[in-house]
Amino acid sequence: MGRQINKLSARKVETVSKPGRHSDGAGLYLNVTESGGRSWLFMYKAGGRRREMGLGSVRDVPLVQARKLAANARQQLASGLDPLTARQKPATMTFAEAASALVESMSPAWRNAKHRAQWNMTLTVYCAPIATKTVADITTDDVLRVLKPLWLTKPETGSRLRGRIERTLDFVKARGMRSGENPARWRGHLDALLPKRQKLTRGHHKAMAFDDVPEFSKQLGQMPGIAPAALEFAILTAARSGEVMGGQWCEVDLNARIWTVPATRMKGGREHRVPLSDRAVQILKAMQARKVSDFIFPGSKANRPLSVMALEMVLRRAKIDATVHGFRSAFRDWSGERTAFPREVAEAALAHLVGDETERAYRRGDALEKRRGLMDAWSIFCSASQGNTVVPLKRRKTD
Repeated sequence: MGRQINKLSARKVETVSKPGRHSDGAGLYLNVTESGGRSWLFMYKAGGRRREMGLGSVRDVPLVQARKLAANARQQLASGLDPLTARQKPATMTFAEAASALVESMSPAWRNAKHRAQWNMTLTVYCAPIATKTVADITTDDVLRVLKPLWLTKPETGSRLRGRIERTLDFVKARGMRSGENPARWRGHLDALLPKRQKLTRGHHKAMAFDDVPEFSKQLGQMPGIAPAALEFAILTAARSGEVMGGQWCEVDLNARIWTVPATRMKGGREHRVPLSDRAVQILKAMQARKVSDFIFPGSKANRPLSVMALEMVLRRAKIDATVHGFRSAFRDWSGERTAFPREVAEAALAHLVGDETERAYRRGDALEKRRGLMDAWSIFCSASQGNTVVPLKRRKTD
């Protein structure tokens, strides 16, 4: 009879309090200290000696991931390698790779896909400036470069992002990929460099009155460059700024006139199909004619999206006292006051959930064609003052 494995359950891992080593089988142990700390150990023999290898804390490594790490160590032993010797010089990771590994390790503990999507979106879109930097080289200045554009304009998002960056860097530190203090920690560090949350402005996103949107859309149509085009596209699609800035060409079907935002980039963790109006398609075709990146609206650096503040800066230069997110409110107000489209269609256009869980279970479709009519009407309204004029976009100089 083979050795018993998978003895532990996720519940037992959470509740066991007796100090000592609790076997899961095949060399994997949950180690509980006198102080209540929990971590994973892999115990084995190599060269006639008994050895122990730490696999991380229970906080960062759930049971299913610990089993995978132990299985990998057993494969190394079967290949004649000592797992401890093989990892004496730890491999490095970029921040993007580390964030992806962290989300993967935490996913089994999440009850729905929404958490995974939110972590993925914030650590991918907002952290684009440090995505390719190795985790050992990330400094306080790098963290501030990511946080500052959000800290005053989107305080809730900025605060959550800081915590997720801190967790990512703790994650790789536990794996020996960086040392020293965490540059994203708040107490005794960033709290001296950034204003405290309670001093920041809270409230609804300031929105432009929907009757003023056509005139502003006309201004955008006359501005050269990528950021104004991205902002107009965001207005026309009623999309969030992060969804637009992170948009890639592989998500667009111009023939079907649909932009499909994957669940990993949606706040709600659900795929969202966006029907494209004539004007939205015109903007995409203008961008396609000067395609230099996988991103629809590329930034100044190669294969990077626009910066987080790019769209806000367009508003500032135009002296518009509103936020990018506020245009979603303008769209919703216009839909409710000037059209006969049902509330459910307007909410679906904003990627909002409608109804209780039971009602949603019976409503499997996404009302795409009904939303197409709504978005076409919104585009016609927004274009009323500009005559559908397309302004050529300036080409970015390349090396």
